[in-house]
Amino acid sequence: MSDSLRDQLLGLGFKPAPKPEKRNDRPANKPGAPRRDDRRPAGKGGRPDARKPEHRGNAPRKPRSQEEIDLGKAYALRAQKEKDERIAAEAARQEEARKRREARVKLAEFLKDKSLNDKDADIARHFPYGGKIKRIYVNAEQLRALNAGELGVVQLDGRYVLVTAEVLAQAEAIFEQSVALKIDPNAPAGDDPYSDPQYQVPDDLVW
Repeated sequence: MSDSLRDQLLGLGFKPAPKPEKRNDRPANKPGAPRRDDRRPAGKGGRPDARKPEHRGNAPRKPRSQEEIDLGKAYALRAQKEKDERIAAEAARQEEARKRREARVKLAEFLKDKSLNDKDADIARHFPYGGKIKRIYVNAEQLRALNAGELGVVQLDGRYVLVTAEVLAQAEAIFEQSVALKIDPNAPAGDDPYSDPQYQVPDDLVW
């Protein structure tokens, strides 16, 4: 349309035709589709960070009955009692071992210069001690006195010491387990078969 014609139409009251709006290059969102700003931030790999629903496979635990609670308490009390008994037994063993050590030291000090062992003795006097048959060498006079209860034998650090009856009694008071041979002169002879002077055991016999 020429400018003169356009001017004539405008003069007659015609309005110019509106200009068409510019179309947006971006495609319009579909109805109901989430907008880009509302989408969750992408997780690893560019994928949306979709959280997994919480696992509810395990059902709530059933409350324990009063009987189960009482039984559990009983087991706990018994376990504690057994533990206390073990601790007490171990403490008693340690205390007994300590007393034995002290008694041995005291006995060794007491027996100094009190041994009657004869290095030239050639008579083997056997006797039971600690579940085994032991022996000590004595002379003829010592054998008679030993069988009469006038002498006795004390065990000290693996040795067997011949002592008088009085020393034997004091050694027994210090450490009772150290008494290896104590003869009761009033006891029947059959109670100690090794007291017979005629009873001899060969030295090469292994007990």
